[in-house]
Formats: sequence, structure tokens, C-alpha cells
Amino acid sequence: MNNNKNLYAKLIPVMLCFFAMGFVDLVGIASNYVKVDLNLTDAQANIFPSLVFFWFLIFSVPTGILMNKIGRKKTVLLSLAVTFASLLIPVFGDGYVIMLLSFSLLGIGNALMQTSLNPLLSNIITGDKLASTLTFGQFVKAIASFLAPYIAMWGATQTIPTFGLGWRVLFPMYMVIAVLAIVLLGSTPIEEEQPDKASGFKACLALLGKPFILLSFIGIMCHVGIDVGTNTTAPKILIERLGMTLAEAGFATSLYFIFRTIGCFLGAFILRKASAKLFFAFSVVLMLLAMAGLFMFHTETIIYICIAMIGFGNSNVFSIIFSQALFAAPDKKNEVSGLMIMGLFGGTVFPLAMGVAADAVGQTGAVAVMTVGVIYLLIYTLKIKK
Repeated sequence: MNNNKNLYAKLIPVMLCFFAMGFVDLVGIASNYVKVDLNLTDAQANIFPSLVFFWFLIFSVPTGILMNKIGRKKTVLLSLAVTFASLLIPVFGDGYVIMLLSFSLLGIGNALMQTSLNPLLSNIITGDKLASTLTFGQFVKAIASFLAPYIAMWGATQTIPTFGLGWRVLFPMYMVIAVLAIVLLGSTPIEEEQPDKASGFKACLALLGKPFILLSFIGIMCHVGIDVGTNTTAPKILIERLGMTLAEAGFATSLYFIFRTIGCFLGAFILRKASAKLFFAFSVVLMLLAMAGLFMFHTETIIYICIAMIGFGNSNVFSIIFSQALFAAPDKKNEVSGLMIMGLFGGTVFPLAMGVAADAVGQTGAVAVMTVGVIYLLIYTLKIKK
């Protein structure tokens, strides 16, 4: 009984950190509000989500080295401190430079957290229970993701005072949770194993010489690009085609995350029975049909259905590609892990391209960019071994 109490006492602060990990997804809805507030073009507004994910390219491997020096728990605490700072800054205004700084710090903090939190959990949960606990952590993370648009919408439309923050009330609300996570995790003793040998940039990049690893790296970039792209573009499609207000259209982002959460939950069970290749193919075809629907139809119901299909289809792509890459180089797991996390840089490339395309031909252009990523994943399906 005491062992269970001790386990839960350690798990609760770690799961709160997973919730804080989901703060990064607020960038989609936030960039839409900043676009309206500052009268930006799509290309200018999409710099914000691009900037957030740019830092994964820079910080993923160095974070692994840092963990070996100061430990996993201290690295997670550092990530929470950086995240706290990123959420504090918008309280003082929503100017262009202020939001650039805020989103930069949010991206840096999340890069630190994504790299260190999963290994920290492995110090608490081991064996066959680790995978299911990690899945639950992703479920908790997704709660923060789909709550963000609702909180922003509430702040933008609320009649009671929000201290002049409006939609930006989202930031101090999440900031309080970040502080709580710091306090709880900081006061929780967690024994850590001796660190593994750290991987360097050279060791990671050398793996791109292996064709399947390179294909997997690009696949991760496409997955994250579609994820961030849908998060950012879904409300814009409704605004452009149906004349919705941003507050009304913000539900589209939440809908995407709701179905991505459902997909993660069901995928954990489906992948125990079904072939990874077959389920991956089903997921990608589902996204391809959704993209075709966004090209062809302009009715509210079908647009929502397409967004939900993308959320479900994209929910297990990362885990399948990641595991396939590990299978391809089982003796280089540290290097492969660092390289795949660097692939989250796709969240920078896609929104920039989508912003330029949207300014040129409307949101159909943004959908076309995402469709290129889906087609690549369809080709990648042929390379999956089982």
C-alpha cells in the first residue's frame, strides 16, 4: 500500500509536467489572435509557430548532453522555469517583438522538456508498464492542447474583467500551473540511474547516411508540419470560407486535438493487435481523404469532419516512425532518438511555406503544402517493414 502511495506521489508531479508540455500547442490559436491584433499577413503570423519549433533543431541533442551533467529531474525543472518565463512575458503586452520572445522561450522550454521528461518517467515506471504510462502522459498533454483555444475564446468574449488581457488570459492561467509543477516536482525525490554516454551532433547527423533513417527523419518533419499546420490553419479556413469570427473558429483547433487524443488512446490498443504498417497506411489514407475534402468542400460540417480525420490520422504517426527508426539501428538508440526529436523542426518549415502559399492563393494554398507532407507519408508506408 505504501509503495502505491509513493508511486502516485511521484507520478502526479510528472503528469503535471506532461500537462505543461502541452502548452506548446497554444501557439496555433495564439498566432491567430496575434494576427488579428497586429493586422499581420499569414506569412508574418506563421513565423510564430515556426519559431517555436525551430529550437528543436538547436536544443534536442545538447539537452541530452545536459541531462548527463545535471540529471533528468533538474533538466525538467529548468524546462519548466523557461516555460514560466515564456508565459509571463505576454502579460505585459502583445507587441510583435514581445510575442516573438515569448514563443522563442516557449519553444526552448518545450525542446528541453520533450527530451528530458520521458526519460525521467522511466526512473519511476519500468518494464511493460512504461509504454502505457507514456501513452497516458500524452493523453494528459493533449488535455492542455485542446483546452487552450477554449480559454483564449473565453478571455476574448468574457464580459467580466480579465485585467485587460482578453484572450491573453490564457498565459497567466497556464503560468500558474507551471509554477505548481515546479513546486511539486522540485519537492519530489526521484532516484536516477547513471547517465548514458551522450550523443553528439556528429554521431546523430552521420545516421542520415542510412537511407531508412533519412526517410524516417523527413517523415517526422512531415508529421509535425501537418500537426502544427492544422493547428494553425484550421480556424483560418473557417474564417475565410464561412465568415466566422476567430472566437467561433477557434473550436476547430480544439476539435483537432480532441480527435488526436482519441487516436492516441485507441492506437495504444490497436497496435497491440494490428500490423504497424497496415495501421500507418490507414492513418495516412484517412489524412489524404481529409485533405481532398478541404480542397473540394466549403460547408461547415464537412470541414469539421475533415479536421477530425486529420487529428485521428496524425495521432500515431510519430510513434510508428520513431519505433521503426529504432528498429533500423538498434545499436544507436541514443543517436536515433536525438535525430528524431530534431525532426520536430518540421514544425518550422511547414508553417512558413503554408503562410507564403496562403498569402498567394488563400488557405487552399496552405492545405496544398500539408498535402505534400501526407503524400510523402504515403510513400514512406511502402518502406515500413511490418
